[in-house]
Amino acid sequence: MEERITVGSCFVLLTGLSWGYLIHQNNQMAGMDMSGDFLYTFAMWAVMMAGMMAPSAAPVFLLYAKTRAARGEGMTSPAVLLFGSGYLTVWTAFSVCAALAQGTLHQAALLSPAMQVANPRIAGAILIAAGAYQLTPWKLKCLTHCRSPMGFLMAGWRDGLGGAFQMGFSHGLFCLGCCWALMGILFVVGVMNLVWVAVLTAVVLIEKVGPAGAIAARVGGAALVVFGALRFFY
Repeated sequence: MEERITVGSCFVLLTGLSWGYLIHQNNQMAGMDMSGDFLYTFAMWAVMMAGMMAPSAAPVFLLYAKTRAARGEGMTSPAVLLFGSGYLTVWTAFSVCAALAQGTLHQAALLSPAMQVANPRIAGAILIAAGAYQLTPWKLKCLTHCRSPMGFLMAGWRDGLGGAFQMGFSHGLFCLGCCWALMGILFVVGVMNLVWVAVLTAVVLIEKVGPAGAIAARVGGAALVVFGALRFFY
């Protein structure tokens, strides 16, 4: 019970700090275009990914801590920390890629000061691609893993602290495979549009822990394709 309280408290703190940073930065940078500053852009994406993914990732971390304790393995807290480090390594790498993509769009003068794609055809193509991915077997496989991680923990268990990092990294890859396309929508609605950041956070949470997450993913995917086509052609 103590471990669950500790892990849960850490996730609440991480989510709160991440959103506090995003709100502060959004207020500080109002009216300013920082798309060309790579370090700022990377930090923004990294913190944003932490804030967006933490709510839906918390149940897996709690399950990992509980499973490790049940197996009688010591040093549960350091192991959970390393599991988290492996998980965050994946999303940090994604943040580097997202920052590079944002910088490329900025250099090509395709981003507005609100950090959203100004060309309607490119915006439409992003929405269509994101929606289409929602309907693929890869999305379903990764979502199934994220919704039912017990099989992964049992079949892919690795002993020791190094094993904890490997498991966190592996889970992070599945999580990335589940959510990367949804994150791309931010280029359409505005990278620092906190309303949409909150909406996408809720979508990820519904997909991963909601009673009909797989159905929600497919319905959302179809809707994105339709809206993307309207944006592209009209």
